[in-house]
Amino acid sequence: MDLITIGDFSISIKTVAFLVFTVFLITAVGYLLGRITIKGVSLGTAGVFIIALLYGCFFYDNLSSNLIVGDDSYVKNALKIVENIGLILFVTSVGFIAGPNFFGNFKKNFKSYVLIALVVIIAGGLSCAGCIFVDGAVSPESTTEESASMLVGLLSGSLTSTPAFSAAKSTVATPELEDLVTVGHGISYLFGVIGVVLFVQLVPKFMKADMRVEREKLVAADSGSTKKKYTGKLIEMDEFGFMPFALAAIIGIFVGSIKFGNFSLTTTGGCLLVSLVFGHFGHFGKMSVMPKDNTLKVFREFGLVLFLIGAGVAGGASFVQYFKAVYFLYGVIMTIIPMIIGFLFAKYVLKLNLLNNLGSITGGMTSTPALGTLIGTAGTENVASAYAATYPVALISVVIVSQILLLIFK
Repeated sequence: MDLITIGDFSISIKTVAFLVFTVFLITAVGYLLGRITIKGVSLGTAGVFIIALLYGCFFYDNLSSNLIVGDDSYVKNALKIVENIGLILFVTSVGFIAGPNFFGNFKKNFKSYVLIALVVIIAGGLSCAGCIFVDGAVSPESTTEESASMLVGLLSGSLTSTPAFSAAKSTVATPELEDLVTVGHGISYLFGVIGVVLFVQLVPKFMKADMRVEREKLVAADSGSTKKKYTGKLIEMDEFGFMPFALAAIIGIFVGSIKFGNFSLTTTGGCLLVSLVFGHFGHFGKMSVMPKDNTLKVFREFGLVLFLIGAGVAGGASFVQYFKAVYFLYGVIMTIIPMIIGFLFAKYVLKLNLLNNLGSITGGMTSTPALGTLIGTAGTENVASAYAATYPVALISVVIVSQILLLIFK
């Protein structure tokens, strides 16, 4: 049987073919699940992750049986490749998309948007730390490192943050701890999506808000600050912008590998930071470094799918072994507390109008599905400006907070 060997890593052609089949199968079924809508609420791409977890729970042995040898490290390596490719595509796309408006909004609206992102993430981090201490008393059989790995995974799922999920996985020391992070992410991700979606729909109803009046307040508060566009003719390196995308990813991987003691941005933070810079400038001299919008949307979605499948299948194999009902409760706490604290902080301290407040909450919780729901609830896409300003700050902050928690409780 043919064997692909790269250094010490080997995998059979049969395994590659079966893995590709698995990726497409999970994608198809996952999107079918994600399309189901109940009273305006749907899972979207989260459906892919749930199906990946279920596949790992019940069919992981099918992947292992297609290996040359009995050691399942080969299939884990294959899934890691899928996961890492997806990660790079996803976070680099997010950086490019947010880049054009990020620095302008950062400068103009630091108090109203950036602070709320920090408040939400810090509240989530403190909630996670509290749950780690509680879990130590509830589950004395688990080591502190095991408990921290599981609960930081719960934090990333509660905040629906793929970069935080990835950063946590890359920070822990062993494959077993990586599995704990993945299982934690999977347990809390579902409520992390649905909780924020429900929050942005229910709060206006509880407050009996008049959406016409709220839209007028939003227009009055938003000056429409944007970056000036280059008026000269730019040199496009290729039709879709693959070259600048690849360049940003390469530089991002390098930046993410730089260590400061035990801390590094990892591939997640490096690619996000560099693509934010590329997206902000849009060009260097006469050379365009901004991929096409359609390219970024496809790469973002495709990257997210690959990442969730690679991580979900591997984590699903250990899901039943590690699942506890109390972990779901921890996840609910880590979703609700940051939202409530962030909303009250924005309302009473920052004095934000309702729609800017909720837009910032969706960004602080890094919840794209909730933003889509909020646009429908508000009746305007202008709420996306608050999301766009808050989202990158929250992404970077939650990556850092996740790593700090794991280093503290190591």
